[in-house]
Amino acid sequence: MENKSNNIGLFGNIKTDLSAALVVFLVAVPLCLGIALASGAPLFAGIISGIVGGVVVGMVSGSQVGVSGPAAGLTVIVLGAIQDLQTYPVFLAAVVVSGIFQVFLGLAKAGIIGYYFPNSVIKGMLSAIGIIIILKQIPHAFGYDADPEGDLEFFQPDGENTFTELITMLNFVSEGALIIFFISMSILVLWEQKFIKKIKAFRIIQGPLVAVIAGILINLAFTGSSLHVSEEHMVSLPVAETLSSFWSQFTLFDISAIFRKDVLIIGATIAVVGSLETLLCVEAADKLDTLKRITPKNRELVAQGVGNTISGIIGGLPVTQVIVRSSANIQSGGKTKLSAITHGVLLLVCAILIPDILNLIPLSCLAAILIVVGYKLAKPSFFKQMINSGRDVYIPFLITIVGIIFTDLLIGIVLGLAVGIFQVLYNNFKQPYQVRVFEDDGDHKLHLELSENLTFLNKASMIETISHIPNDTNVIIDASRSHFIHPDILEIIEDFKENAKYRNITLEIIGFEDVKTSNQVRELKKMAKKIG
Repeated sequence: MENKSNNIGLFGNIKTDLSAALVVFLVAVPLCLGIALASGAPLFAGIISGIVGGVVVGMVSGSQVGVSGPAAGLTVIVLGAIQDLQTYPVFLAAVVVSGIFQVFLGLAKAGIIGYYFPNSVIKGMLSAIGIIIILKQIPHAFGYDADPEGDLEFFQPDGENTFTELITMLNFVSEGALIIFFISMSILVLWEQKFIKKIKAFRIIQGPLVAVIAGILINLAFTGSSLHVSEEHMVSLPVAETLSSFWSQFTLFDISAIFRKDVLIIGATIAVVGSLETLLCVEAADKLDTLKRITPKNRELVAQGVGNTISGIIGGLPVTQVIVRSSANIQSGGKTKLSAITHGVLLLVCAILIPDILNLIPLSCLAAILIVVGYKLAKPSFFKQMINSGRDVYIPFLITIVGIIFTDLLIGIVLGLAVGIFQVLYNNFKQPYQVRVFEDDGDHKLHLELSENLTFLNKASMIETISHIPNDTNVIIDASRSHFIHPDILEIIEDFKENAKYRNITLEIIGFEDVKTSNQVRELKKMAKKIG
C-alpha cells in the first residue's frame, strides 16, 4: 500500500533534494569503497553498486526517501562467496541470480513480511546503527583507518572488535586528522544552529559540503609538515587515465556459470538476506520520513531485484536499501526519489571526471559527517521517550540495540523479535480472562470472564487456572465479551465440564452462542452448543 496523498512529485522538492543528494554522495563514496574492500571485491565494484543502487533502484522503487547501495550486512556472505566460487565473474553470476530471485519474491508478494516487524525493534535498529556509526567513526576521526568504512559488525576484518579498536587507535593517532575532524565537526554543529539557518545562503549550501571543502583546504595547507594527512588516510577512488580505461573497470558476469548448483545456492542466500535487510531498512526509513509515506514493499523487492541483476551483469556488488544513506538523505531534507537518483548520477560523473579531487578528502573529515548522522539516529531524548513508553516497548528496543552492537544487524533484529514474541506469549499466558469472586444469595461464586480473543497460545494459562479451581466450588465461565475462541480452548472447557461432575463443581457456562470465528464457524458453533 502506498500513501499517495503525500507524494509531492519527482521535482516538487528539487532544491532541497539536490542538496540532500550531495550529502548522500559524500557519505556514499567512502562507504562504497570500504564495503568493497571488506568484501574482498575490486574497489570499483562498490562504486558500480552505488551507481546502480541510486539510479536504477531509485527509478524503479516506490520509496521516496530510501537510498540503496552496497550492503554492509552482506560483506561476510560476499567475502565467503568470492572465495568459494574462486573467480569474480562467477560470483557476479550469483549476484544476477539473487536479483532474479528477488524479482520473483516481489511478484509473489513476499514483501508482506515487512509489516510484521514491531516498531520497538525497528526503532532499536535505528538507534543501534546510530551508536555503531559513532563508535566505528571515532578511529577514523583519530586518523586510524585499519577497519574499512561501512563495516557495521562487532568483529572487524582487522582482527579487532568495535571496542578494542577504540583502544588500539590511541597508538596510531594522527594530529592532522584529528584537527581536521574537530574543525569539520565545528562547522557541522554551527550549521545546525538556528541563527545560521536564518541566513538564506547558508540554507542553500549544505554544512557537509563546507566541511569537506574545509578539510581538503586545511590538509593542503598542512603539506610539507608533520600534520599533513597522507594518502592512506583519504578517500581512495580508483583513477582511470582515459575514458576507455574507466569503462574497463566494469567486469561482465560469467553467463555460463548461472545454472551451477553452488551459484544458485549463493544467489538464493544473497536474495533472502538482502531482502530481509531491505525490508528492515524500508520500515526504518518510513519511520524517519517527515511526510510519513508508506513504501510498497513488494515493489521494493522487485526494484532491488532489478538493481541486483544489472549490478551483477556489469561487475557490481549486491545492493540493498541502506539505512545510513537513507537517514543522511532524510536528515538533509530529501523528500523525493530525485535525491537518491541524483546521488547515483553524481557517483558516476565524479568517478569519470574528478576522481583525483575526491581522493583529496580526508576520512577524518567524512567521519565528522557520519558521526552527526549517527547522533541524530540515537539522540538521548529518543531513549528517554522509548523507556517512558513502558516495558513492552523498551525491553525489545534495548535488546535489539545490544544485539546489533555486539553481533550484526540481522542477529540483533532476530533477538529483538524473539523478545517481542516472548512478551506476546507471556501476556497471552497471563491475560486470557479476568477472575473475580462474588457472593450470590449467600453462595460464593468464581467468575471467569473470557477476553475478546482466545487463541491456542492461551491453552497453558487456561489449563493451569482450571486445574487449580477448588472442589465444591460454584463456577461461571462467561464468554459474553468474546469474539473469537480457538477450538483448543473450547475443548479444554468441554473437558472441564465433564471433570467438574466428579469434583462437585457447579458449572455455569454463558455467552458462547454469540462467539464468532473466521474459518471454523460451523465447528465452533457446534462445539459451543455442546458445551452450553
